[in-house]
Amino acid sequence: MSKSTICERERKQLQKMNKFQLGNPYKKAGHIIAIGAFLLMILRKYIEDSEWIRPILQGTLLIGLLIISLSKEKIEDEYLDSLRSQSYRLAFILAIVYSLVQPAINYAVATLLNQDDTLSIFSYFQVLFFMLIVQLLFFWQLKRMNN
Repeated sequence: MSKSTICERERKQLQKMNKFQLGNPYKKAGHIIAIGAFLLMILRKYIEDSEWIRPILQGTLLIGLLIISLSKEKIEDEYLDSLRSQSYRLAFILAIVYSLVQPAINYAVATLLNQDDTLSIFSYFQVLFFMLIVQLLFFWQLKRMNN
């Protein structure tokens, strides 16, 4: 096997992964999953000894948002693909900024309120939720502005 065929095969695999999207009907399923998980997270607050279900609901919410994010629009063209790429890029950059700035803000607020709080780290859920929400909001806004 030559190097060129291995490289070609790897390039085709990367292109295939880069173009991966779910069909449009999955968008509705993603909305149902995300909204259902969010409502259950609110209801969980009123149930005693329900802390064990929190990570399950958080994971379910993230899966619902990811399904929405990966689902095609009814009419998917190269322009919408470009807008989607822009929204992913912006979400990634803002998530990094958020991850770097948020602990300092938490520390400053705790200091102002005279609480003994060290620099706190936050969970993967906060970062991923922020990234997915920002990506979806940017995509919807870019799409709306360019229609």
